[in-house]
Parts: sequence; structure tokens; C-alpha cells
Amino acid sequence: MRIENLSAWRVELPLVEGSYRWSGGKSVDVFDSTVVRLDTDDGRSGWGEVCPLGPAYLPSYAAGARAGIAELAPAVLGQDPREPERLWRRMDAALKGHPYAKSAVDMAAWDLAGQAAGLPLCSLLGGRYGEDVRLYRAISQEPPEVMAERVAGYRAEGYRRFQLKVGGAVEDDVARIRACADALEPGDVLVADANTGWLPHEALRVVRAVADVDVYVEQPCATYANCLRVRRATSHPFVLDETIDGLEPFLRAHADGAMDVVNLKISKLGGLTPTRRLRDLCVELGIAMTLEDSWGGDVVTAAIAHLAHSTPEELRFTATDFNSYVTRSYADGAPRREDGRMRASTRPGLGAVPRASELGAPAFELRR
Repeated sequence: MRIENLSAWRVELPLVEGSYRWSGGKSVDVFDSTVVRLDTDDGRSGWGEVCPLGPAYLPSYAAGARAGIAELAPAVLGQDPREPERLWRRMDAALKGHPYAKSAVDMAAWDLAGQAAGLPLCSLLGGRYGEDVRLYRAISQEPPEVMAERVAGYRAEGYRRFQLKVGGAVEDDVARIRACADALEPGDVLVADANTGWLPHEALRVVRAVADVDVYVEQPCATYANCLRVRRATSHPFVLDETIDGLEPFLRAHADGAMDVVNLKISKLGGLTPTRRLRDLCVELGIAMTLEDSWGGDVVTAAIAHLAHSTPEELRFTATDFNSYVTRSYADGAPRREDGRMRASTRPGLGAVPRASELGAPAFELRR
């Protein structure tokens, strides 16, 4: 089996709530996603997707994803997608850095590997643990009372885990955390995610002001050193995300006892191949994980479902269903939320196949 053709499409994904807001006044109204298809010489097609959270979140942006994929295409054509580790190393040699650009190609290769094996992707990634995957709901940054109403509304839809977007003014964030905590019921889990938005002195004031609230604190500051300073000053359980972008920072954070949970985003790490490596290390070390991506639609959600389903349940802190945040569905077979949970497909590969009518003409295409 050899890759004969690589095609990429630009897909716009409008948000159900109209916009998504997080720390620093950053917001997105319509997500700019890139969907990739790899075609093989035996007539199969594998699908991948990458969708940066705008250009000001991680060092990634939508046009850069497409430029990077076009740069990678010559190194990908002619390769066997059933060897994703080898293919990823080849991509890494062809383009240093830019892990998000590699992610969609890597995802499509895994889809093909699953199809060739006749197995759902979660079987190749480690097996299927449990009947379904517990989801969290991200609550966009708004006034405290509005965020509390969102929590109550999504709780009625079956969610039991909520990630609040904070990282603003200290007094406002304390009010947000308290208002949302009051909307919870026993067994619910609350995470206050600052997305690097606080300075250390601000983060310290927040964690002190909510010392009596059962809440996880996620990525309070922009640097690892400042996050560690906050971690050592609070008894709240701690989540790291943006500063864990590879194996070395993860090992340092583990050695320092800097986190109780780590957020593994597929495109931040460079695809399913490096994410699986780090996931397996977390399993060995006993570190719980949020399994997700920066954003995306049906294909990214399918990949998250398989990655999460192949992770032992006791270490699967939560995952997300990005395709329920957007108004547009473009693929058949993608997971759909049911009562705050989702299931990975049992069909070979990802199990999500984009509809040609939704994609239109490709942004670019390269043949062997």
C-alpha cells in the first residue's frame, strides 16, 4: 500500500454559541479548519483534520497548517501509511517544527492503517476501554451569571465536567468560579482554565480566594516556572496544558510534581503518533489525562474518541466533542454526544468519512 495522492480542503466551522472567548480578550467566531485526504494505490482514502484555535493561542494558524501540509506532501507520497511511526519521522525530517501541520497527515495515515487492518483505530492505539467516553464542556468567558447559566444548561444535556475559561481580572474570575461552583451538583467536576492568562501574583490571589472551592486549576501562567510557583502555593489539583508540548517538558513537569492532570492535544504534539507515545507514558506513571485537540470538526472528534477510548478509564480524566460546538457537520460516521458521553466508531479506521458535497474543491492537491 502506497500513498498516491494528498488533497486538502479549507472548511469553515461556525460556532453554535456565536463565538468562543478565553483569556486576554481572545475570541473566535468561525473556525478555519483543514481537512486532509490521503489516497492509496489500492483505492483506499484516509482522513485527517487540523484546526488551530485562531492564530493567537498556540504557535499555529490555519493558513500555516495548509502551507505546512503542502510542504510535507512530497515526503509523504509513495510512503506506506501502515507504518505511521516511520512516516512521522520522515515528515519530521522534511519539516522541522510545525507539529500542527504534521498532525492531519499523521491522522489520515492512522485512518488508513486501521482500514488496512480491518480494525477500528482504537484497537490499534491500545484497545477499547469501557462502553463510552466521558466528556467535558468548555464554558466560554462571559460574566459570572451567564457562565453559571451555561453550566446549568449543559448539565441538563448530560455533561458532568466543566472547564471554565478564566484568566481575566482577579475579582471577575473569583466570581466566575464561585458562581459556576454553585450551579454544580454532587459528582460534578469544575476546572478553572486560565489559558496562560494570569501573572503569578494574580493566580496566587485567585487560588487563595477560592481555597474553599473544589476546583482544578489549569495552566494559570504563560511559563512553566510561573505555573510551578502557583502549583506549590495551592492545594488545588493542578492541570498543565500549553507548556507541555513534547516529551522533555512533560518529563520535567513529572519530576517536579507540577501536575495532577495533563492535557494532551493531538495537533499540539504533532499527531496521533507522538500523542500515543506520551499517553502511554502517562499510563505507566499514573498521570490522568484530558484527551483532545486545539479545535476541530467531525474528523478531529473521531480521532479524539478513538484516542480516549484506547486509554484506560481510570486515567482518562475527560475528553471533548468539538463537533457539538459547531453548527456544521461535514462527515458521516462521526461520533455524536449522548448524555454527555460519546463512543468511538466500531468501523475500520476512524469511521468518519467526509461528504464530497460539504468539501467542494480542494485548496490544493498533489499526486505522485
